[in-house]
Amino acid sequence: MLDRLRSMEVFIAAATAGSFAAAAVQLGMSAQMVARHVQALEDRLQVRLINRTTRKQSLTETGHLYLMRCKAALAAVDAADLLAMEAHDQPHGRLRVSAPHQFGSHSLIRFVAGFMQRYPNIEIDLNLSDRSVNIIEEGYEVVVRIGDPGIGDSSSLVARPLGRYQMYVCASPEYLERHGALAHPSDLQHHQCLGYVFWDRAVDEQWLFTKGSEQLSVRVAGRLQVNDAVAQLNAARAGVGILLGAEDLVRSSLNSGELVQILPDYSAPSKPMHLIYPADRQRSVKLRRFIDEAMIEFTAPGPS
Repeated sequence: MLDRLRSMEVFIAAATAGSFAAAAVQLGMSAQMVARHVQALEDRLQVRLINRTTRKQSLTETGHLYLMRCKAALAAVDAADLLAMEAHDQPHGRLRVSAPHQFGSHSLIRFVAGFMQRYPNIEIDLNLSDRSVNIIEEGYEVVVRIGDPGIGDSSSLVARPLGRYQMYVCASPEYLERHGALAHPSDLQHHQCLGYVFWDRAVDEQWLFTKGSEQLSVRVAGRLQVNDAVAQLNAARAGVGILLGAEDLVRSSLNSGELVQILPDYSAPSKPMHLIYPADRQRSVKLRRFIDEAMIEFTAPGPS
């Protein structure tokens, strides 16, 4: 009995090549064997797939429909085989990743370092940028975005939510000693607040706070505005002004006492984070592993 999948492969070759003889050359078998495979399918289906004369052959209407289904079925079989083979494989190859500069240089780089230690055959090309990169055109395999994921209703991209990107308001003890403590978010209007200059927009001058059901939007200003989070952190440590910084950036300074959290009774702004990647049905084992582990690492509240 002839193998049905092999017969489907032969049928596709015969239908595409236009003759049994041409398909035989392509497949490395005799024209008679090609005919046997096609006949076996027709006998099983009880329908003619290819009209054959001494001069030419042509697909029947059913043959056209069956050809499309055969191609889809064999593609699914190939995909299943690839998944099974990759399941036993160690992730390998180069992975292109993009993330915002501050998050990438603190939380994400620690995750990447551990990921590369676990999978020594992986190479990471990590681009840190605060602009919204074009994932498809620029060839990135996975991107972290903070705030609006920016994919709209695109069917070519997948956006999976991570934990919130929590911010804290803090300053050095020296700054607070010189300028006084704050009791309410509105007090920020009378202080030097460090501004972050984004690549594509002006400094964010509105800081949003919540306390229970209450929301407060405070307009802030300051003499120093920079486009680097570490420079902001160092300025806050030096007593230049009040910092609105991400938890992963300020954690160690808060623990050491170099910075003090301000207005702890009010929740400082937080932003959604998403992991974004192309919506390909067949993803490489390296990308699947990166996505799965990043989701575990960063889905807990606040980057760890």
